[in-house]
Amino acid sequence: MTVVTNDEYSLKLKRTKMQKLLLSIKLAFKNLHSNVGRTVLTLVGIVIGITSVILVMSTGSGVKSFVLGQVESFGTDIIQVEVKVPATGKTSAENATTQAMGVQITTMRIGDAEAIGKLSNVDTYYAGTIGQEMVSYRGENKRTLLFGAGADTPKVDENAKLKKGVFYTADDDRSLAQVAVIGSDIEKSLFGDEDALGKSIRMKGQNYKVIGVLESRGTVSFFNFDEIIYVPVQTLQKKILGVDYVKFISVKMKNKDLVDATAAEITDLMRRRHDITDPNRDDFSVTSIEEARKTIDNVFKAINILLLALTSISLVVGGVGIMNVMYVAVTERTFEIGLRKAVGARAEDILSQFLFEAIFVTLLGGIVGIILGLLISLLISYVVSLLGYDLSFSATPFSIILATGFSVAVGILFGYYPAKRASELSPMEALRKE
Repeated sequence: MTVVTNDEYSLKLKRTKMQKLLLSIKLAFKNLHSNVGRTVLTLVGIVIGITSVILVMSTGSGVKSFVLGQVESFGTDIIQVEVKVPATGKTSAENATTQAMGVQITTMRIGDAEAIGKLSNVDTYYAGTIGQEMVSYRGENKRTLLFGAGADTPKVDENAKLKKGVFYTADDDRSLAQVAVIGSDIEKSLFGDEDALGKSIRMKGQNYKVIGVLESRGTVSFFNFDEIIYVPVQTLQKKILGVDYVKFISVKMKNKDLVDATAAEITDLMRRRHDITDPNRDDFSVTSIEEARKTIDNVFKAINILLLALTSISLVVGGVGIMNVMYVAVTERTFEIGLRKAVGARAEDILSQFLFEAIFVTLLGGIVGIILGLLISLLISYVVSLLGYDLSFSATPFSIILATGFSVAVGILFGYYPAKRASELSPMEALRKE
């Protein structure tokens, strides 16, 4: 008489379970292979859904990185003070729309910038405003953006680098000097192969001497810096626009770790200067680059969640397709189920076989969807690069894991009920169906 120990019995039981599991997997593959057309049609919904997930995640990640890069290109130690419509949020659509419709906030002055410049953590600053004007040189005309800014602009905006010439000085600003520093595209448009330095361009019937040409910078935050002309801010105010206010003040800090304290100091100072006691009546906003980065990050998180919720609809549709196909498979293979049960297959064996079929279909759809999503992302990146934008649409490891998890989850959720129904069929009733 052979005595079987507990360990041997346990090992034998595990082997039996493994054999049954492998058999279920083998039968699942065999059925999928024998119904290629049905399997492919089932895959379509899952592939579309997973591809959408990959594209949404890669596009969101790419655009977010691009926007953050554009914002951070101005420097992480910058605080921006801008005019704001009172009783609106500084990032609100109401504030932006009201100003876009032509409402002018005229309370910010160069004196505000000078007062801010005296704060302990302020390294340097410049006040600025923007206008448009027709610029001409020897019969060549071009409507361009005029950027009125203080003399310390290159110190605050370190990307405003000169290719040749010099930037104007504080004395030029105070004396309303008619000088200009032009973008590289402006030089090409107006002067062609000529050297622009020392030449005079005409704006509003007056001559402005070109004293500097900027290095090519390209588009930053959808704003082409190669197509603008810098002039002293007070010259733009008094000789071209006829105004005495500015639209913004850019501040460079000594210690960016004190950004919150510095922003609070600037806010208190501006309220005192503008006689504001109710914060809701602020006619200005104070925003650090770090704050802008966090705002952008939160906005893109919300957008990604919304888009993922929308793309999940296609996954649900694909899941319903899987459920329908599984029901058809159960009906077609009723005799097979009865036969397997008659020779000893248990309900859980039948359940695992049909469940594996659903999981394999969705997992295969997930793999195809991921590959397709990656290829489309690369194609979009290539097309966008041809248009001149430094945007990279690439799938992140998180998006791939999320897409794979989605596909498996859909297989389990929508495949379980048909598989459960198959496992509960009576062997006698199933055999009678033949």
